[in-house]
Amino acid sequence: MLKDVPERDASCAIAQSAAVIGDWWSILIVRETARGRLRFDELQHELGISRKVLTERLGHLTEAGVLERVPYQSGPVRYEYRLTESGRGLLPVLVAMQDWADRWLLGDGTLSGSAAPDSAETARLAALPGTRLPELTLPAHTGGELDPVDPAAGATVLFCYPATGRPAPLPAGWGDIPGAVGCTLENRLFREAYPEFRAAGLALRGVSTQRPDEQREFAEAEAIPFPLLSDLDVRLTAALRLPTFHVGQGLRLKRAVLVLDRERVVRRAIFPVTDIPGAVRQALADAREVALRAPGPPG
Repeated sequence: MLKDVPERDASCAIAQSAAVIGDWWSILIVRETARGRLRFDELQHELGISRKVLTERLGHLTEAGVLERVPYQSGPVRYEYRLTESGRGLLPVLVAMQDWADRWLLGDGTLSGSAAPDSAETARLAALPGTRLPELTLPAHTGGELDPVDPAAGATVLFCYPATGRPAPLPAGWGDIPGAVGCTLENRLFREAYPEFRAAGLALRGVSTQRPDEQREFAEAEAIPFPLLSDLDVRLTAALRLPTFHVGQGLRLKRAVLVLDRERVVRRAIFPVTDIPGAVRQALADAREVALRAPGPPG
């Protein structure tokens, strides 16, 4: 049952939003469905929530159009709860909440494109190996949508970076933000190492929250041979709870490098990245190791 909004706030969009998702459990359910936990038992296990409360919140979010029930088996019929287009529209809100808490509640308030070794963000990324990336696609600079994971490769390296200064100028004060500078260098170093990745049967993708047309102009100018993916709608960021920082009217990914196997499972996470050349070398070594342990591609 949707909560009634007082008449005095009927035209207030914040009040209307709070009526739908302004509840602890509702927000966490959206968080978990973004991470690929779609079934009742998965959600209950992950959240430690009672069956009664979970049933109520799932009903509320379905009625509000945030989730949709999709059958995944018959006899008896069982359902998954998937984010609708409306629900996916909440992901930037979710990531903004995470970003705010990382900086102001779990951090010391410093604006940073990196993180301390003992930070909550570092702990979250250190716990990422073993996590499966849900099925999703992102806009690619080459056109169309592309899966972040290449199932034909022995392993896929995703390197997340804040933003390049071409074609759009970077926000004022960018060079003063720790960890923000170095995105062009990082792309160039991965470009130079790309033949080694290909020779080892590895896939390589760069990810930022810049628009695909911005990424395309940069990739053409720099002769980037691998896809650059746009997480402008923060679907990947929400799925893996990747660290961000807010600057220039937008959320930017903090620099991180992930290695995923063919089954979409994160096997390595490098964060924070304080030595970009070292991170490129480490990514290649880690991906080779993951590929060696992986079964052959599907036939």
